[in-house]
Amino acid sequence: MTRPTLVRGGGDPVTVFAHGFGGGIADTRPYASGVDGTKVFYTARAHDGIPVDEFGYGPLAEDLRNVADAASATRAFGVSMGAGALTHLLEHTPQRFDRLVFFLPAVLDVPRGEAARAVLASLREAIAADDHAALTDAILAEIPESVRGTPSATAYARIRAETLLMPSLAGLIEILAEQVAVTDLSSLSRVSAPALVIACTDDAAHPEAVARQLAETLPEGRLEILGGTDAVWTRRDRLRALISEFLNEDDTL
Repeated sequence: MTRPTLVRGGGDPVTVFAHGFGGGIADTRPYASGVDGTKVFYTARAHDGIPVDEFGYGPLAEDLRNVADAASATRAFGVSMGAGALTHLLEHTPQRFDRLVFFLPAVLDVPRGEAARAVLASLREAIAADDHAALTDAILAEIPESVRGTPSATAYARIRAETLLMPSLAGLIEILAEQVAVTDLSSLSRVSAPALVIACTDDAAHPEAVARQLAETLPEGRLEILGGTDAVWTRRDRLRALISEFLNEDDTL
């Protein structure tokens, strides 16, 4: 099935952007603000309101591959769930892209730990109760206290809660929570593309250890730790600069 996409910019290189669970195109667009060439954003399956028969990192990787192939993308960016889809794709086709960015990877070949499961459990309970207010509060609880009361944080939590309560996403967070992104971590050692892995400290849902292991496994992996989870909110300029500078590098030089 063709995924809903948004294309901005033009020319080479072509970069595809994969969002996280409960997110969408609006979440990945800010990361591409300084990226050269053509930027292709898409909505992952079930996030467009259409129920699906299959969900998980395998089907999500298939969506990513189809969008990338249709756009002739040579570079890829994935955040959280999107990073998992990207690693799954690379497990089977390690040479598909020539430059990669993984932002807040959540899981590799080992199931999520207790802290990550606790974060997901709080979301699942509110989703199961179809309680928008409780779900919004659960999402806000993930946001650092220093920025939790800001209008941007409140708007983010409200919009994400609306997305997570879509009927098409019912039950899917449970499926994703039990899966690993790759079955054979050593397969990623065949990825020759330069890769940037970005993490934050003290992020229970996206452990720094996962990002560190991914960067160490990828032969051309580079790890960047932004600091605490508030860095996503307070150091956005630095985050966008990291992404654009890395993706704008010319591998032919």
